[in-house]
Amino acid sequence: MATRRNRPKRSNFNSQARLPFQLRLEDFEIAMQDVYDLFYDVNTGLLEKGLERLDDFLRPAIMSGLLSDLLTASMAKHSRALTQNNYFNGHPDLIVKGVYPNDSVKAGMEGVEIKTTRKSGGAVDTHSARNQWMAVFVYNIDNVTQPARNREPMAFTEIYLAQVSIDDFRKNPRGELGTRTATLHREGVLKLRQNWIYKEKL
Repeated sequence: MATRRNRPKRSNFNSQARLPFQLRLEDFEIAMQDVYDLFYDVNTGLLEKGLERLDDFLRPAIMSGLLSDLLTASMAKHSRALTQNNYFNGHPDLIVKGVYPNDSVKAGMEGVEIKTTRKSGGAVDTHSARNQWMAVFVYNIDNVTQPARNREPMAFTEIYLAQVSIDDFRKNPRGELGTRTATLHREGVLKLRQNWIYKEKL
């Protein structure tokens, strides 16, 4: 069975959402569709060769990183005021055009950080607590249905966008590799969820 091409549902977007930096709901819709199209094209080719889909063989951390990069690139291409941060691993991922030299900054304030997670509700780990605009894309992967060729394609189920502050985060204990992370605490997550962009209706 050939993989199915996914599409965002326009009725699931929040027309009352607060959008900074001249962003439009259409920027999010196009970014979602760009990712869906890429996964459809790649997975169709993989299945034709008898191989697994990207959804099935990519490790979760790699999948989240790939999705974040794809969404950042697409939104930078289509949004009116934002562009991709040219500083390697710079923050935020999207910055306002022309604010920083060569559109490159190690740690800036004018822009939007892009995060992806499989956790419903948008609670996502970050490298550090910051004052920032943060967009969180929640996605779902079907790796249960059998046979595997009948599995549903990767889908974005929720998108949130909020201006959060350092005080909205709690610091997490260091992991085995000594990496310190921060996650929005309960009130911070509630702030994030108040300005939802997209939600799949049950």
